[in-house]
Amino acid sequence: MLKLRSLLLVLLCLPVLSVAQQLPTPPTLAAKSWLLVEAASGQDLAAQAPEQRLEPASLTKLMTAYLSFAAIRQGTIKLDQTVPVSQKAWKTGGSRMFIQVGTQVKVEDLLKGMIVQSGNDACVALAEAIAGDEENFAQMMNREAQRLGMQGSSFRNASGLPDPQHYTTARDLAILAGALIRDFPEEYAKYYSMKEFRYNNITQPNRNRLLYIDPTVDGLKTGHTEAAGYCLVSSAKRGSRRLLSVVLGAASDNARAQESLKLLNYGFQFYDAVQLYAKNEAVSSLKVWKGKESAVKIGFSNALVIAVPKGFGPKIKTELVSQQPMIAPVTLGQVLATLKVSIDDKPYGEYPVLALEAVPAAGIVGRMVDTVRLWFN
Repeated sequence: MLKLRSLLLVLLCLPVLSVAQQLPTPPTLAAKSWLLVEAASGQDLAAQAPEQRLEPASLTKLMTAYLSFAAIRQGTIKLDQTVPVSQKAWKTGGSRMFIQVGTQVKVEDLLKGMIVQSGNDACVALAEAIAGDEENFAQMMNREAQRLGMQGSSFRNASGLPDPQHYTTARDLAILAGALIRDFPEEYAKYYSMKEFRYNNITQPNRNRLLYIDPTVDGLKTGHTEAAGYCLVSSAKRGSRRLLSVVLGAASDNARAQESLKLLNYGFQFYDAVQLYAKNEAVSSLKVWKGKESAVKIGFSNALVIAVPKGFGPKIKTELVSQQPMIAPVTLGQVLATLKVSIDDKPYGEYPVLALEAVPAAGIVGRMVDTVRLWFN
């Protein structure tokens, strides 16, 4: 499935010059790297150096949160569970939620301290509760990054403190943010829009200024170190559409917010999202030879949504291309065809179409009959 997701991402990101020439020029930002993505499809709407490896600073905490939510779902830790604060967690520098060594802190408070207050100490405490120590947790982070298709990332700690081998890209952060929202929607909605959190008699505001500026923004995370500059991964939902923006290396707190808002406004103003097919909707059925069934339904495991320039939706045309003959067995999720999309008769994208059901091979008699039929077909 990882290869399939990677293939789909590559196809979605193919350049579309003929249509793009009719669009306003995407905004140029005062930052090192940026990326704007249609969340439903992973399609790029605007980008500058999205594959450049950069220090992520506290954007690292998106991966720490992803693994924490996964650990809660798996029962490794529980929200109301208390965990001890180690000397290492208490002494961790940078931004903090001010947990005290030797005390017990609820997992949910640590989550809020990490997400809202950007507490590095909370990250270490969570890492130790999940993996025993931060080094083991970093290995988990890297394994999860590979599983998600984050090919340009390397993690060395749970908080984002500087390390020469700790880096990521705007592309990978968009993948991670999209996965967090998709895989943990309830947790995302509950924690990432919180504007402040009080712990140990200290109230700290969420550093994501867009939560206060734009009511459609509901996350995600800021980051800052001297080397990384000011960074922000943000998401906004307007109507049924969600966009993700990643801005890395801005000059100030205010700049990262304003530049992110430029990206989001550009995407919503100049693009429409068009759903071509629903999740598991049959696009077509294909003839299958030598199988227990004579045909297989094909479609998409997730809704196929593409972003198109405003007003271009009615001009979309699709063509289904498949290889024949198709011989059983067919496995669920197997790529069986390609949906070619064009706008104004110009190629716009190609998307792999999957088997929505499995078709086992027929018995020996059925296979022999179809073998003869194929001779004359």
